[in-house]
Amino acid sequence: MLKTISVKTSAQTEMVDITSQVQNELTTSEVKDGRLTLYVPHTTAAITINEGADPAVKADILMVLNQMVPWKANYKHMEGNSPAHVKASLIGSAETVLISGGRLVLGTWQRIFFCEFDGPRNRKLHLQIAALR
Repeated sequence: MLKTISVKTSAQTEMVDITSQVQNELTTSEVKDGRLTLYVPHTTAAITINEGADPAVKADILMVLNQMVPWKANYKHMEGNSPAHVKASLIGSAETVLISGGRLVLGTWQRIFFCEFDGPRNRKLHLQIAALR
């Protein structure tokens, strides 16, 4: 089952916690056990799973990414958003989460984050929900 959700970002670079939104979509699917694949169909955005309890973790991740891939450099891409493409490639466009009892199987502190690197924008995220047979 394929579902698509919208994510509205509000900054050039940010991590948006979408865990609740993803769980809501899973709940409406009525799949109890299986796996969920999250896929970002954009070249300047990504998806990751990391700690969501302490907001400093998101800030630290973005700080390090911005240090590793500065916005100003001798990039060749004509649109001027090469750092966003590089950051999206570093983080990745897909994640897989197990489903048990109709719930996402995440660690105690884990959350799902949509990573925006060329915002603000209105984005999409595809969810492929597969039930165990």
